[in-house]
Amino acid sequence: MCGRFFVANVGSELVGVLRVDAAAEDLPEPSYNIAPTASVAIVLDSAKTDPPTRRLEPARWGLVPSWAKDPKIGARAFNARSEELEDKSMFRRALHKRRAVIPATGYYEWKATDSGKVPHFIHPAAGSPMFFAGLYEWWKNPAVPDDDPDRWLLSFTILTRDSIGRLGSIHDRMPLFMDPDHADAWLDPSTENVRDVLDAAIDAAPAIAETLEDHVVSKAVGNVRNNGPELIEPVEE
Repeated sequence: MCGRFFVANVGSELVGVLRVDAAAEDLPEPSYNIAPTASVAIVLDSAKTDPPTRRLEPARWGLVPSWAKDPKIGARAFNARSEELEDKSMFRRALHKRRAVIPATGYYEWKATDSGKVPHFIHPAAGSPMFFAGLYEWWKNPAVPDDDPDRWLLSFTILTRDSIGRLGSIHDRMPLFMDPDHADAWLDPSTENVRDVLDAAIDAAPAIAETLEDHVVSKAVGNVRNNGPELIEPVEE
């Protein structure tokens, strides 16, 4: 699973890597301790233009489907198992029309040990951005007037798959890492062979996982009120 992550920069470095056409003005600030329900910058292709416009937009972490009566449902939908998407009504429609890429600098995972759960920071070796495959939805708040800009909530979930190798020794699930080369087909809302694109991403993820590094960090990361560079510093296990 992926329940906490770190974003150092969501600006210019992504424009070149993912060929973003436009970025919202109200993007979230960098954060060392992003938790579910927080606002995060995601990449999506807007189908309102032809061809679609690739945008960097702020979104709430935790998918809220369009049919939800209350956005609180998103608090338990921050991850989605990639192998079960077509079996879940919460994710099925988004899989076929509303796919996203979530940029990150690294993420945290907790390893179960005899003495308790130990947090690890997992990140690319060179400090370059990493990308998670995700889904997004728009939810319309019926209690807010039509002309209120807050009437529409953009939310997302991060896809996961079985862990492999060293990451598997930390936790049995890991984010579905997205190779930028697969991003175009994944983001394009007109892609018809979505299952093939998803399977290709699942197959490519282990190679990305093998390039990542990890180290033990302070248990302070478990408190969402803590947010600073000390959270990613190595500590004795």
